[in-house]
Amino acid sequence: MVYTILSGIIIFLALIVVLLAGRLLFKGSWIYGWLRGMSGLVLLFFAVVLALAAFDFYSYQQISKEHPVATISFTEISPQDFKVSLVGDNGIEETYQLRGDLWQLDARVIKWSNGLAGLGLKTGYRLDRLSGRYYSLEKEHNEQRTVYQLGESSSMIDLWSWLREYGQGFAVVDATYGSATYMPMEDGALFSVTISNSGLVARPLNDRAKTAITRWQ
Repeated sequence: MVYTILSGIIIFLALIVVLLAGRLLFKGSWIYGWLRGMSGLVLLFFAVVLALAAFDFYSYQQISKEHPVATISFTEISPQDFKVSLVGDNGIEETYQLRGDLWQLDARVIKWSNGLAGLGLKTGYRLDRLSGRYYSLEKEHNEQRTVYQLGESSSMIDLWSWLREYGQGFAVVDATYGSATYMPMEDGALFSVTISNSGLVARPLNDRAKTAITRWQ
């Protein structure tokens, strides 16, 4: 809800910028026409950037406490080749095929400063990748690896990547990766994945998963 409201505020600001741009572009004398035209175009560009940023924010969900994000189950197709069923917190099931011995789920995380967090802006997340890997370093380098991109926004602007690349000194908000520890893939195994402010945590939900973890450790 917070990220929906934040997106709405950004859209509202974009509309104000569009109105200002319209006044500059279509009102006034020819004396300062060129300057007004250039200023109006810059404002229109800024409005488009704000709108795209709002769409990107809308793709994130807030974290108020430890929150379940996915349930993952495995069916072995052949050795080191698994059919994976991932059910998100929205109840939608997606199916993937992972190669290897281990799996990992990653999420993009946006964290706000303590001051903004105190005003109700909670940490936000978006599931990012599901990947498999091999125990053997030789196979990891030489065999086919599988990585799937998960949640995406419809925006052409990727705020999280921009913050990772250029926002290190921007104290208001921080973009980080949250990754569940690698877990073994096993036929019939069932895992849950939750997220909190400290990151992703994967837990076994049935005996097959618990046995696989014990054997792996």
